[in-house]
Amino acid sequence: MSIARRRFWEAAAPVAEGGGFGIRLDGRPLRTPAGALLVVPSAGLAAAIAAEWDALDGEIRPERLPFTRATNVAIDRVAPDPGPVVAAVADYGGSDLLCYRAAGPAGLAERQAAGWDPWLVWSARALDAPLVAVTGVMPTPQPAASLAALRAAVAAEDAFGLTALHELVALSGSLVLGLAVARGALAAPEAWALSRLDETWQAGQWGEDPEAEAAAAVRRADFLRAAALKALAAGERVAPIG
Repeated sequence: MSIARRRFWEAAAPVAEGGGFGIRLDGRPLRTPAGALLVVPSAGLAAAIAAEWDALDGEIRPERLPFTRATNVAIDRVAPDPGPVVAAVADYGGSDLLCYRAAGPAGLAERQAAGWDPWLVWSARALDAPLVAVTGVMPTPQPAASLAALRAAVAAEDAFGLTALHELVALSGSLVLGLAVARGALAAPEAWALSRLDETWQAGQWGEDPEAEAAAAVRRADFLRAAALKALAAGERVAPIG
């Protein structure tokens, strides 16, 4: 996406385009950095992207265009060659956060079991991918059939779903939680809280670190936005991210 450093348009608007929906800046089509027309599969996602551009005031800062940036990735990088992204995401199945449990204290171990066990059950039932939970952090091989099933679940996503899933999994450290959010089985805020269970426990014991909490808040917003990208691309309505 080749753009000037400051706003040069009056209005951004979503339009029907090429079997999907594009965005026009004063009638000029928005393009990706590789020069492709920026076309998304739903009116909702196009509206969200147009809203990003309409909200810009003065200098154009990429961090204020998260849906645009994710769409660029989906179109320019993921769609032409999804294999490497599928592999990178599927690799998390072998070291899923939910499978590594604390030996103690007892309260933390109990909280992990209560929060994480239901989603390992879900993985076994919904994805045909039972995983082994162990105590400690030493790598433990997972069943080959389960890893193959998880990879198939990842590969079933389209370019936009895969782009969103990559962020969900990388930010949470859990392929199971990412797939549960992507498939609508788990709300994104709850998934994020489950992924932060250890950190929340430590903060409760020793107090909060303001810098760590601020960094976590940024990551949480990115996680919720990835979930929103997945939902919007599928034509679903989403609540504002707060």
